[in-house]
Amino acid sequence: MNTIKILDLILAVVLLLILILTFLSVVIIVKIKKGKRKKSNEQINIKENDKKEKNQNLITRSGNGIDSIYKFMEFDNIIDNMIVRKNGKQYVMAIECKGINYDLLSEDEKDAVQQGFIELLNTLRFPIQLYVQTRTLDLTDTIKKYIKRTDEIKDIITRLRANLEHARERGDKETVQKTLTELNKKENILEYGESIEDYTIKISSNKNILQQKMYIIISYFPSEYGDISKYSKEEINDIAFSELYTRCQAIKRSLLAAEVSSNILTSEELVELLYVAYNKDESETYTLNDALEADYSRLYSTAEDVMEEKKRKIEQQIDEDAQKLVAKSIIKADVISREERVKRIKEKAQKIADEYKEQISEPLYKETKKQIENASDAEILNDEGKRRIVKKK
Repeated sequence: MNTIKILDLILAVVLLLILILTFLSVVIIVKIKKGKRKKSNEQINIKENDKKEKNQNLITRSGNGIDSIYKFMEFDNIIDNMIVRKNGKQYVMAIECKGINYDLLSEDEKDAVQQGFIELLNTLRFPIQLYVQTRTLDLTDTIKKYIKRTDEIKDIITRLRANLEHARERGDKETVQKTLTELNKKENILEYGESIEDYTIKISSNKNILQQKMYIIISYFPSEYGDISKYSKEEINDIAFSELYTRCQAIKRSLLAAEVSSNILTSEELVELLYVAYNKDESETYTLNDALEADYSRLYSTAEDVMEEKKRKIEQQIDEDAQKLVAKSIIKADVISREERVKRIKEKAQKIADEYKEQISEPLYKETKKQIENASDAEILNDEGKRRIVKKK
């Protein structure tokens, strides 16, 4: 074999190797691209599944998906007593102000208040907003406190009556007198407390009684701090909180000079403020807690129908009123029974006095008849623990 044939053979082998390597390279590149596409599709599927899991409750009865109500809100979140808006570009705090009766102040006090407001306006170095919210007066919590307190007093009275009976059985006159005094005090307190409770319930049942709540709204934009791109979300929240809290404290001090007390709303109070603002009519029927329990963070809800809820509350109110009527009727019936007993006892005593008329002197007989006629109910019924009426000033 000559040299030319050997070189041709070597060249053929080299070309064959090049073709094989090229083919292998193409196959490897194709497999890599397929792997990337598969991984990308898996990530997309994972994101879609996450979205489905997040929105799994946001469906209608027909199974069609619906948008969350948060999409239509003008705020993103509530954190650290702040409302976060515009994807973290704005932070808001609110101060609730409790006013004073300006007309009842003296001239010097009015001048001091005016001067306080002038100082407030002069010290402002940032924009504020004034917001007034009108709500129906809700005395539910107050009524619950009154009922709890009167129940405690009733328990004390029950124990005092038991102690009184034991003291009478032992013949301990000193303890009887002390217990009677304490019992009378507690019964007077109970009577006064129940009258206040009834009066508060009547006021609460009147839905036309409104109250105005006044707020000062303070905003802060993190862009005021400068370049915040290098800070994390938590650090930006801390910066916004520190700046807003400082501004709120400055306003509170200025308001205090004007005799106006104020407090910074907590996160829970901010939620209630926004809930009433977005649900002016419904908030009278459903409080914030009721709405949260009914899962009202969606446009569609499977909660109990509003009319059914109103009917249920009406039935509950009827039951409560019926129980109170029964209690009052028993008291009135007892009073009538006592009056009848007093009348019959007096008649019987008059008859007995007439039987002894011939055996006693005429003046003594007349005085006896007079004493019987003028005897008090407590003396006739031997009711030493008769309740006294507290005069209201």
